[in-house]
Amino acid sequence: MPNLPAGPGRALWGLIRATHALPTLAVTAFFTATALAAGLGPRSALLALAVIVGQSSIGWANDYLDAPLDRAAGRTDKPVASGDVRRGTVGACAAAALVADVPLSLLIGWRAGAAHLVAVGSAWLYDLRLKHTLLSALPYVVSFGLVPVIVAAALPGHPRPQLALVAAAAACGVAAHFANTLGDVDADTATGVRGLPQRVGPDHSAVVAAALIAVAAGCLVVATDAAPLAIAAGVVDTAAAAVVVARGGARDRAFTLLIVGVAVLVAAFVVSGGDRLTAG
Repeated sequence: MPNLPAGPGRALWGLIRATHALPTLAVTAFFTATALAAGLGPRSALLALAVIVGQSSIGWANDYLDAPLDRAAGRTDKPVASGDVRRGTVGACAAAALVADVPLSLLIGWRAGAAHLVAVGSAWLYDLRLKHTLLSALPYVVSFGLVPVIVAAALPGHPRPQLALVAAAAACGVAAHFANTLGDVDADTATGVRGLPQRVGPDHSAVVAAALIAVAAGCLVVATDAAPLAIAAGVVDTAAAAVVVARGGARDRAFTLLIVGVAVLVAAFVVSGGDRLTAG
């Protein structure tokens, strides 16, 4: 992380970090790659713009709402808690991005746009309330499960996506939820965050994340009619997930490893079966 002096540059960098830049860019890239492979063409750029604005609004909302807890936990990795950017600025950006995402989403088409707004709204519901409850995984099921639905709805004729791909996307989303908590155990304990992963504990959360990646890989194999590349990606991802479970030292990198794993699955799908997004 750059060691920037106080001033506009530091605030801007803090604002970028508050979007949760790595997952925001990863989700946008996965969306765009899937859309291009499915044949959406130049309209994939519109989808990418809506996704990155929506994801930014979610990240900003998360850091705005969590600022008091992050300060209490001494989270120097969080730009609001560390004083790099003002909480009010982050909150204003979250609200502005959410409002802007409505017309941007609808530019894709009202069906796809409505589905995307449901996905964004589900993630906001996580930030606002559900992250502290036993239902914390539900927004991940909804928001990630809607990814193939959104892309398919934007295609001519608005076909339905393969159910196996909906299941794969939802499994990846919930796996990300569990993996993301593995490096935050101490902070979550200090601030009293008690979502589902925190309640089952880090050891079980690692197992759940690994198992869900294996499920996603299996669904991809089904969706691509057992394409060799999909099988290979599934074997690699499952093996890597098993390493995370077996080696506790790898858990602080679990979320980054999971993003790489999902990228491998998306790449395998794009190369071996991008045109198989839909059921028809």
